[in-house]
Amino acid sequence: MESYYILVLLAGILVAFVLLVLIATDHFFKEQIPSDVDQPAKLRLYHCLYTLMEILAKNLNHLGIIKEHTLIRLITGGLPAWQDSQLFIKDLHFDGVPMRIYLPREPSASKRRGVIFIHGGCGIFGSIRSYERICRYIARKSDSVVVSLGYHLAPEYRYPAQTLECLSATVHFLKTADTYGVDPARIIVCGDSVGGTFATSVCQELVHRTDIPKIRAQVLIYPFLQALNFNLPSDQKNAAVPFLFRERAVHFILKYLNKDCSLKEPILAGSHVPGSINLKYSKWISPDLIPDEFKLGYKPPLPTVFLPQVHEEVQELFEPRVSPLLAEDAVVCGLPDTCIVTCEHDVLRDDGLLYKKRLEDNNVHVTWHHVENGFHAAVGFFGYGIFSFPSSNTIINHAVDFIKGY
Repeated sequence: MESYYILVLLAGILVAFVLLVLIATDHFFKEQIPSDVDQPAKLRLYHCLYTLMEILAKNLNHLGIIKEHTLIRLITGGLPAWQDSQLFIKDLHFDGVPMRIYLPREPSASKRRGVIFIHGGCGIFGSIRSYERICRYIARKSDSVVVSLGYHLAPEYRYPAQTLECLSATVHFLKTADTYGVDPARIIVCGDSVGGTFATSVCQELVHRTDIPKIRAQVLIYPFLQALNFNLPSDQKNAAVPFLFRERAVHFILKYLNKDCSLKEPILAGSHVPGSINLKYSKWISPDLIPDEFKLGYKPPLPTVFLPQVHEEVQELFEPRVSPLLAEDAVVCGLPDTCIVTCEHDVLRDDGLLYKKRLEDNNVHVTWHHVENGFHAAVGFFGYGIFSFPSSNTIINHAVDFIKGY
């Protein structure tokens, strides 16, 4: 075991040295840091550290020392939070799914609202611990009982295990809300990034259920909502803006679905989508549906050649559990009140904008907040004081303010 840690240390020192040389020669980092993004110098530093982590993880994976995703989970797992005197916190299982519940200690004259929080991380990373500060803050500030779901991660648990676990845990909480002092008619589902995907999917799958209470509202923080078009205006504008590069987004989707990552380039080009499907869903997914103020400098991509073999390999991308924007109107019209938070410097910005339009077209009440200086993964820094970003607080406070309205 001691030799293992020595190897890791030596590998880290070697990679750090090479990285410093590359930084010095400015031949490595090709990320784009917009001048109007939140604290650009800090973002650049953090992305350099993240890139170093990726290099280290890939090299140790090649050496057979530790899996790439395992090391990234360890490094990005978050620091333990201090004890919170205002909350009673307990680890439980809902229908076999690990979860952590946060209950305000202050007695309440009536039953509280419940918030189910589903963390992001591409379905591969993230944990209850890494979102501890966010869930505690939501529980305290909104006086809610918060349930943080620790669904099992890919690749150890294959798709659609993550969505199914979130669904079963949500149903369990809806049925047993009274046990935790929660009004079952006031339960809100909240998620960020792919957690927003899972939250959306859960709400869609429960639309026609009549045997359980209805979800009261959903909060979607820069959600991933479709895998048909990776050439929308926000994809072009933010293709190389940390932390979710356009290429990195498709890479992680393929990793999550346990697919060959060599399919990344044809998927980025759109070669996985036949003309008939493009035509069918153009009424819901198209640059033409994006407001003009978000299309400055946008250049429509050149036509691409459809590759049937790629299409056959990635059928899951066309399922609503991966691409909730593809759900039929009969489902969308029954969705609960929705809060969508988008960030200007995020490849997924337009997913949120398109879903906002779909919901409004189906007479679903939408509260939309757009964070002009925000970027993808900003909430991951929430609660770390000077190491956080103002936009992290802005996003979470938008969510809290919406939750307090229910």
